[in-house]
Amino acid sequence: MALELIRAVEQADSSEGLLNAVKALAAASSKQAIPTLITVLGYNNPGASVAAVDGLIQLGEPAVLPLLEQLDGYNYGARAWAVRALAGIGDPRGLEILLDAAANDFSLSVRRAAARGLGTIGWELMPTEQILNAQIRAAKTLLQASQDPEWVVRYAAVGGLQALTGAAAVQPDWLAEVSAQLQEIAQNDETLAVRARAVLAKKKLSLS
Repeated sequence: MALELIRAVEQADSSEGLLNAVKALAAASSKQAIPTLITVLGYNNPGASVAAVDGLIQLGEPAVLPLLEQLDGYNYGARAWAVRALAGIGDPRGLEILLDAAANDFSLSVRRAAARGLGTIGWELMPTEQILNAQIRAAKTLLQASQDPEWVVRYAAVGGLQALTGAAAVQPDWLAEVSAQLQEIAQNDETLAVRARAVLAKKKLSLS
């Protein structure tokens, strides 16, 4: 079944045909589909790329290593979609990619996805002795992203900070810094939605 669906993607002769074929392949949730779904990320077809990302996220952990191995620094489009997939999966092996993307990517949608993804990393999948340092790095990057020029990135960063702080196994030393930043955002961000999101984050975290 998966092979037939893969062939349908490879033989699609129109944008609509490709989109429908990728959706069908993604819905199959087959590990055999991973290389083809990753290849689709490099096509100039945003609809098909969204469907491929959804399929890779649904497949989860098995897709992580192939994504990391095939990240192409010279094909920005494919890399951007791959970051979205890694953010959605939340595997800690994608941490370095998400840290870099949240801080440095020129696309606001990629920075937003990476910021959101940093808040939902599956820390339990990381060696215990590495978790605290990794969470500190994620917090620093999210604090930086919370000052991004684009409000949608700041909004995602606030959500990421809430999720990250709520997932911390112990009361981390950086909690006070996160609390102060959320208070600053809640009072002074130029966008009402971001201010409201910061108020909600503080309430959910019971931060004074």
